[in-house]
Amino acid sequence: MTEYVIADETELQPRDGTIKLHGPAAFEGMRKAGRLAAEILDALAPLAVPGAVMADLDDVVREMTLAAGALPATLGYRGYTHSCCISINHVVCHGIPSDRTLRDGDIVNIDVTPLLDGWHGDSSRMYLVGDVPLKARRLVEVTYECLMIGIDAARPGARLGDIGAAIQAHAERFRYGVVRDFCGHGLGRLFHDAPEVVHAARAGTGPELKPGMIFTIEPMINLGKPGVKILEDGWTAVTRDRSLSAQFEHSIGITEQGHEIFTLSPMGRHFPPYL
Repeated sequence: MTEYVIADETELQPRDGTIKLHGPAAFEGMRKAGRLAAEILDALAPLAVPGAVMADLDDVVREMTLAAGALPATLGYRGYTHSCCISINHVVCHGIPSDRTLRDGDIVNIDVTPLLDGWHGDSSRMYLVGDVPLKARRLVEVTYECLMIGIDAARPGARLGDIGAAIQAHAERFRYGVVRDFCGHGLGRLFHDAPEVVHAARAGTGPELKPGMIFTIEPMINLGKPGVKILEDGWTAVTRDRSLSAQFEHSIGITEQGHEIFTLSPMGRHFPPYL
């Protein structure tokens, strides 16, 4: 049975499986953290070009985060040693920044989570590097549509499964695979919390969405089948069939009227090409 609790915004809440219902102070904290995440992703748009080094992009994320008085939540998280995740082509998520350079035709997801004043702003965005083939561009476009269709389903009185059902239906219209191994999650003072937000589900199932809930929606859509595997580094997830994968992520809160997106681009760089 789903248990909801009113969150105490003055202290860190336990990760105990309960769904936290947040008040105005949390929403304000998430607006600031989410805006910083979006500003960082905006700043990366002119840098994600052929020849760019992944490690240099990670440095930009770290420097911008620290300059804003925040911390990269991924740095040191379960032993992770970088300030963001950079996932290229068939990497589904959790790609580790390295000395590899971006190449013409790559599609790249960059995932950032600044921790600002105790609140996590979690967001990711796709970047098109140079001249990207039409098939890859279309995958990126549909993945963004999946994200926004899922967000449109997030409103008080709906069920969590309605989000996944909407995403799955749209992706499968194009015969794309919806990744099941990773999901969105509750957010706030905790980096990852209840509920799990799956991106393939049956409508009308799952916990009821109530005002005050804060979570991410972050569909990972594969050009081929949905299966993934984890590489020996323990982090990098790739498609089993080596097909391309794309992902977009927003952090949102459920309001009395519907929802609020905390991580919208201040510069209108919602969907590539950004420049």
